[in-house]
Amino acid sequence: MFLAIVGIIVFVIGMGAAKSDSPGLYKFRNFLKLGGILILIIGVLTAGVRQIPAGTVGVMSLFGKVQNEVLGEGLNVVNPLMSVNQMEVRTQNYTMSSIHDEGQKDGDDGIRVMSKDGLEVMLDLTVLYRISPASAPKIYQDLSLDYENRYIRGVARTRIREGATGFVATDLYSQKRKEFESSIRTLLEADFSKKGFVLEQLLVRNITLPASVKESIERKINAEQDAQRMEYVLAKGRQEAELQRVEPQGTADAQKILSEGLNEKVLQYEMIKVQKELVNSPNSKLIIMGGGKSNTPIILDGK
Repeated sequence: MFLAIVGIIVFVIGMGAAKSDSPGLYKFRNFLKLGGILILIIGVLTAGVRQIPAGTVGVMSLFGKVQNEVLGEGLNVVNPLMSVNQMEVRTQNYTMSSIHDEGQKDGDDGIRVMSKDGLEVMLDLTVLYRISPASAPKIYQDLSLDYENRYIRGVARTRIREGATGFVATDLYSQKRKEFESSIRTLLEADFSKKGFVLEQLLVRNITLPASVKESIERKINAEQDAQRMEYVLAKGRQEAELQRVEPQGTADAQKILSEGLNEKVLQYEMIKVQKELVNSPNSKLIIMGGGKSNTPIILDGK
């Protein structure tokens, strides 16, 4: 529209030059009028074409009245008098954190909630959401472009405070954290859908308990770890004791089986095998000497 306004101004100057008594200005009257018309035409044409970037939609308003139709990505031909505001429809995140400069607000922006057992707990929260394209005109009409501060922030903080009242502090920190997140998500999904927002994910990023409660939990965890460690030591001791008992028993059983299987004939057979090996050896001489019950041979080294 800027070029159109410039064209009108140039055209008016050309019209004034035609009536001017100045010879120099009168000389350029036709050039000024023609140039003004050309600039006006170019301005009107460019004002009627709007480019919408990827991941956004265009919300149109004419003299303050918001139109229900939205402009999609790319080039769009619209009324030159139409005002177009771009709104992002990609996934956005809003973070509230107690750590400085981590969230959208400077300083400590964590959420202080009161648990079921009356303890104050600090929570850091990230909300992942997006705008439904069809609902963009309604969101712009109700909340303008500052919808995060006007709606997202307030609703998220309220719902997480309401959800925390049903849980004790230690449950929020450990056992029922997922259940806590699920309950808040259900509440936020209903609120967001009413306004045209789509909740994609809710992340409870950090939970800070009072120092006394945190110390109590740490002592409990340490005690459980010590108990598990002691149980392991006892189990290992029982296994070692059982091993020490079983090994002698096994040796005794083996000896018993061996002694029961030996008899005179078996011993004679084993003796004959040994004697054969000794006879065939070049380094020994076999001398069998009688006498005694077993007739045990005496082996002398031939060397």
